[in-house]
Amino acid sequence: MSEAQPTLLTPRVLVPFLLVTLIWGSTWIVIKGQLGVVPPSWSVSYRFFVAGGAMFAFAALRRERLFLDGRGLGFAALLGASQFVFNFNFVYRAEEYIASGLVAVLFALLIVPNTLLGRLFLRTPLERRFLVGAGIAIVGVAMMILQEYRAAAIGPEAVVIGTLFTLAGVLSASSANIMQGTGFARSQSMIVMLAWAMLIGACANGLFAFATTGAPRIEQSFVYLGGIVYLGVIASAVTFPLYFNIIRAVGPGQAAWSSVLIPIVAMGMSTLFEGYRWAPLSIAGGAVALVGLVIAVAKRPERPTVSGNMVAVPVENDPNT
Repeated sequence: MSEAQPTLLTPRVLVPFLLVTLIWGSTWIVIKGQLGVVPPSWSVSYRFFVAGGAMFAFAALRRERLFLDGRGLGFAALLGASQFVFNFNFVYRAEEYIASGLVAVLFALLIVPNTLLGRLFLRTPLERRFLVGAGIAIVGVAMMILQEYRAAAIGPEAVVIGTLFTLAGVLSASSANIMQGTGFARSQSMIVMLAWAMLIGACANGLFAFATTGAPRIEQSFVYLGGIVYLGVIASAVTFPLYFNIIRAVGPGQAAWSSVLIPIVAMGMSTLFEGYRWAPLSIAGGAVALVGLVIAVAKRPERPTVSGNMVAVPVENDPNT
């Protein structure tokens, strides 16, 4: 009997999903330490030079072939541009206008383009239960967005600019997610493909930074340099292979549920380290989003089939089937 199609609750998917969610939930605080002295594009470039180097080292330890053919390099360049250039530049710039908590919550909307584009380009099946759960979660996200907007107390122009930057980042990230679900991506080594995508993305970020802000700058502080290492190794080299494997296993729609949970984790981290206080609307929105998640991914119990006076109950993992 062939292995059943995995879901988000399948242990081999659930464990990396939770790990990715926890790590990425912590990055919003770390990114704040990257802003100020060093232009955002240089910070993004440093992050992915570190990440790409770590990925190449890992691939070498696994004795994988480190080179790609022309088609593979072209794919890696597109992946690097969408995920590691546009996405992160948009996010870093968004945090210059609006609070990191609001950026994190807005990014929860990733589930919308991931689901729609996955259906359009990858023919990912959509169940009514998933759509209902996603709709409920979006209501919860909207409640958290409203609370973060009220708490930010910033001008309408900054809100509009920051929101547009964030949504542009969401679309860029979603494009990369869909690319990882294609047959060509599945035929390539995940580690080597990501290593090249990160390296190409780092070089592109560096060229853009040099053209727009001048020579490289770096902040000689533990917070900044430690943040670069954490974001490059833990939050990139470790998590992106895990996340893209989740996409390959269950599709971009289900994988995007991490973006719904990340703001909750981010606000929890902010509670521990920044004294963030949960407002009733945030608590209610987080609870509604979690209810939506449960509805979307809960496995529907199989109904026994009735034949005459006999009830046939599905038997899983029967070695005789």
